[in-house]
Formats: sequence, C-alpha cells, structure tokens
Amino acid sequence: MEPTEDTGPARGRGIYLLPNLLTTGGLFAGFYAILAAASGNFENACIAVFVAALFDGLDGRVARMTGTTSDFGVQYDSLADLVSFGMAPSLVMYHWALVGFRADGPVLAKVGWAAAFLYAACAALRLARFNTQVGSTDKRFFIGLASPAAAGLVVSFVWAMNTFGYGGQGLRWLALGVTVAAGLLMVSRVKYFSFKGFPKGGRVPFFVMALVVVTIAVLFIAQAKGLFALALAYALSGPAYGLWVLARRKKAAA
Repeated sequence: MEPTEDTGPARGRGIYLLPNLLTTGGLFAGFYAILAAASGNFENACIAVFVAALFDGLDGRVARMTGTTSDFGVQYDSLADLVSFGMAPSLVMYHWALVGFRADGPVLAKVGWAAAFLYAACAALRLARFNTQVGSTDKRFFIGLASPAAAGLVVSFVWAMNTFGYGGQGLRWLALGVTVAAGLLMVSRVKYFSFKGFPKGGRVPFFVMALVVVTIAVLFIAQAKGLFALALAYALSGPAYGLWVLARRKKAAA
C-alpha cells in the first residue's frame, strides 16, 4: 500500500495543471484563428477568438477557486493573451480587409500591414502595463480598453460585415479606422468599467437580470451583429464616461 503522504501532492499537481490547461486551450484557439484567417475562413477565425476569450475568463477563476494561482500562471496567461487577443485579431483583420491596400500602390500597402502591427503592438503594451499595475489600481475600472474587449470589437466587426455580405477589401478604409481605434484605446488612459466589484452584497438588481435576459436574446437572434453591437457599445462607454465625468467637474467648478 502506498504511503498516504504521497496522495496530497499528486492531487495538488493535478489541480495546478487545470488552469494552465485552460490557458493552453485559449492559446490554441488564437493559433487556430490565425490559421483560419490565412485560409480565408473568417467566420471560424472570429469564433475561435471568442472561444479564446471564454477560456481566458475561465482560467483565472478556476485558479482562484482551487487556490492554484501562481506567477507562472500569470505570465503564461499574458503570453497566451498576446497571441489570442493581439496577433490573432490583427491578422484576421489584415487578411480580411487590410491586405486590400496592396491594390492602391506600394505606399498604401504598407499602411495596411502597419495598422495591423500597430494593433498587435498596442495589445502587447496594454498587457505589459496591466501586469505592472496589478494591485495598485482601482479594481472597478480598467485603464484602457482590455485586450479581450478590443479583440471582440475587431473580430465581431469582421464577422458582422461578413453576415451583411460586404467584402472585406471593399471596406478597407473603415477596417483601418476600427483597427487603429481599437489599438489606441488599449493604450489610452480612458477608464472602462471592469464589473469586478459588481454586484455588491451578492444581490443582483432586477433591472440587471432583465438586461442580461435581453442581451442573451439579442445574441441568440442576431449573433454576429449582436456581438458587434455589444463590443462597440462597450468600446464607446469609456470615452462617454470620461466626458460625463469631465462635464460634472466643470459644472461643479462653475
């Protein structure tokens, strides 16, 4: 019979692997999105990025629930996020629309891939800044648009436009604007609600439950279009909140 002391560490190692396996799942989804986009399968590429976001939301929660958080997990999660929410969305957008700038001459061709690189670089900077500010900022807010939200905005735009029947290269200027705006919002100082401190006291107001039901219904009916509407609304909520705070301060000063 094996010693009882050996059963504890073995179980601990198994639990420790679980959040990292979820992170690996997210990394694979991001990798698959890049391959799918390069093959012209943009709908599957967009879905894969949302699957990566699902894994990203699960790995941290599982690590906290099982008491298996670690510095290794934090760093591994950031590297996986860079692929899934930095490289994958930028390459999806590039293959779908920004590559069309090649038809406008060699100068504008560089604008296309430069915009894709700008987004990827901003995602890397956003993740690095987040890691260095953990524990020193208000948990109710994100400083700058979170990389999963920015990725959701980019790929939901691609997915929604595909469902409308628009070709990506014909929308290359609009795609350029969405890509650059999403990248710059990530590295901005704009505050976004993180919803980490909500609800308070464990009770959810009725209007929130009603809003959740409506959101689920919209996503079920509209799918890609609904996701794009939600991603766009959240991306605009930060600047809107900043303008509202500024207006209140000016009114108070007056």
